[in-house]
Amino acid sequence: MPLPQDAASVFDRKNTPLMRLVDGTDPQALAGPSPCVGWSGLDVVQHLIDTQRDFLLKAGADLPDPAPTVAALGPATAWRTHAEGVARQLADDTLAERPYETPFGSTTVGAAFDRFYGFDLLIHRWDIGAAAGVPVELSDRELDQVEEALAGFGDAVRSEGVCGPAVEVGPDASRQERVIAFTGRDPRA
Repeated sequence: MPLPQDAASVFDRKNTPLMRLVDGTDPQALAGPSPCVGWSGLDVVQHLIDTQRDFLLKAGADLPDPAPTVAALGPATAWRTHAEGVARQLADDTLAERPYETPFGSTTVGAAFDRFYGFDLLIHRWDIGAAAGVPVELSDRELDQVEEALAGFGDAVRSEGVCGPAVEVGPDASRQERVIAFTGRDPRA
């Protein structure tokens, strides 16, 4: 049976493992350095909140004000508060199905959100786990989605703020290690 493809369901499938990681990890562990240079795991959580929120507000979403912050609420409550607002907005087909123009062509708000921020939910889950010393295994389906997103970014994948230069890994590297390395992260660090 195929999985539901509406924007809220797609978000939920990517958000749930991230929420479990953030909920189940000591906030002090999340303060460790992430693979994103200059950012802690806490910074990565805030980055996800800020970038998703910015996109959705520009697209016409109605999100709580003020924005949840890791500093004020702690990572688990800030993320959960944000994610619940995102889920509500993506469940509204009038927003999720609204036409949206990207540098890659015409799409919908929901599809654009997933293309860019769905990728972030997956790859930054790995970053947050690495910061906290918690192993994160992406499923084959998730690795397929990361690879599809990376291919869709084309040459822009190496643009500022997207992915750094690929890291070399040996021939014994797992599929996940190869994918993580392609994003400019050292999968064995």
